[in-house]
Amino acid sequence: MTMLSPTVVRIGARSIFGRWRGILLFALPVILIGLAALVRGLAGQDVDATESVLYGLGLVVVVPLVALLSTSGLLAAEIDDGSIAYLLAKPVSRYTIVASKLLVALACVVAFGAVPMLVAGFVLLPSSPSVAVGFAVAALLAGTAYCAVFAWLSVLTRHAVVFGLVYLLIWEGLLGGLLDGIRWLSVTRWSAEVVDRIASLDLVDDLPLSYALIALAVVMAGGVWLTGRKLQAFNLTGDE
Repeated sequence: MTMLSPTVVRIGARSIFGRWRGILLFALPVILIGLAALVRGLAGQDVDATESVLYGLGLVVVVPLVALLSTSGLLAAEIDDGSIAYLLAKPVSRYTIVASKLLVALACVVAFGAVPMLVAGFVLLPSSPSVAVGFAVAALLAGTAYCAVFAWLSVLTRHAVVFGLVYLLIWEGLLGGLLDGIRWLSVTRWSAEVVDRIASLDLVDDLPLSYALIALAVVMAGGVWLTGRKLQAFNLTGDE
């Protein structure tokens, strides 16, 4: 049985780029690269300024928002208008639906998250390409993990965007900046550890790379499994 459905992929792409989310997805990388160019023009090749833009804006704000915008609309629209019942009635595995939908979200993460981070990194610090590469890899890993989380959230509630924003602002943003222990339970901090190892930076203290990679993998796999389980429950009960 194939793990991907071209039809579901097309439906997923149309659900993102046919709505207001598509505009925001294009706007976020433009803002990131534009700010990177401005900072480079004002500060030159400055490591601290580069970290502030790529980590403080890119990894903490842009990448999670790209994942949230590209994932929250993949299943929520079908649930809202009732067409999820038609989709589930097809002889397609629930995990094939999830994988096909997430493929669209991951393509968005690459196009609007990882690639812009790479470009912004080269704009800010062209003399240290490892910084740009490190942030691009971290953006891909963090974006994938966030997509898995937000996909699960999108089948739990019709207000996935609201709950996703609260999670990002409170847990990853506010508490992550105030409480050092949050690093053990933070997707952003796990991915920042990847940047530290690739680019020899010091964004996160005392976090083993092995733990960060395993935690990211667990979140990715867990999010996909839980989303598939929830879709199976839809099939059995017909509930929202």
